Amino acid sequence: MSPKHLIINCDDFGQSPPMNQAIMHLLEERKVSSATIMVPAPGFEEAAAWCQRRKQANVGLHMTLTSEFDAIRWASLTGHPTLHDESGKMHKTVEAFERRADTAAIIQELIAQYEKLMSYGIRPSHVDNHMGSLYGIAAGRSHIPQALKLCAKWKLPFRLFRKVHSGDPLLATIPGVDRVAAKGSALAGMLGVALPDYLLSHPFHLREGETYERFKEEMIAKMYDLPEGISETYIHPAVEDARMLEMVPHWEKRVWEYKLMLDDDFAYAIKDAGVILTDYSYVQEHGRAPRIASAFALARELLRK
Repeated sequence: MSPKHLIINCDDFGQSPPMNQAIMHLLEERKVSSATIMVPAPGFEEAAAWCQRRKQANVGLHMTLTSEFDAIRWASLTGHPTLHDESGKMHKTVEAFERRADTAAIIQELIAQYEKLMSYGIRPSHVDNHMGSLYGIAAGRSHIPQALKLCAKWKLPFRLFRKVHSGDPLLATIPGVDRVAAKGSALAGMLGVALPDYLLSHPFHLREGETYERFKEEMIAKMYDLPEGISETYIHPAVEDARMLEMVPHWEKRVWEYKLMLDDDFAYAIKDAGVILTDYSYVQEHGRAPRIASAFALARELLRK
């Protein structure tokens, strides 16, 4: 049996002080593998200063092109009008972003986010994407080729799934998602961009009747059902905050995710299930696809688009 490697990544670092507090604590205690930082978000300066001070090595770039919550909005760095809605902030939904954003403006914004992060002396360990806005799943307008070409230039791994785990409660239900994985993997192989094998999700909203104990049981079960290879699961941990509980939908679930990472039962399950907790340095070394002829043909087709 092949080893089961797992990355636990904290998304949305820099979104807000309550999220920063939780993520910094988890990184300090080494309870998670990594985090990815949102450069345009209002909590970025705090998060970046902390990373700079600690010389934190396992922090990536969370490519941010949407701004979904009324209580926490942000604009792009570059200010291109197609990246914003009527409020002057980034689009609230992935569909609106896909339909309205200009491709050249997207590329310039992603470069600006990377360069600002680098200006703080933070060399990202990897790249991923807020709300999956680059995948093309909402309206069929993918920007994966542009993102992968940037990752190739920066020599960084990208969070994109090579395969869809049949038991995944989100990705396995999306029509055409296997095609997204195949195209992205082929292009990554041609460009030499390292990817994990699987991206594992769980419902980020509070379901009717859901409790922390039920959530914990499901996450522990995931450890025992982990596919062979390199997987990533992503969380959005946050501390309790009265304003956020009132203003941000399902904030309580974020508090649960923070609590789970500190739960001894969860830590025991990782070890008992034989899961090796790793980070994107392992993906960079082991996550490149074989360069086969069919992959090259598909990748060339994507690059021409």
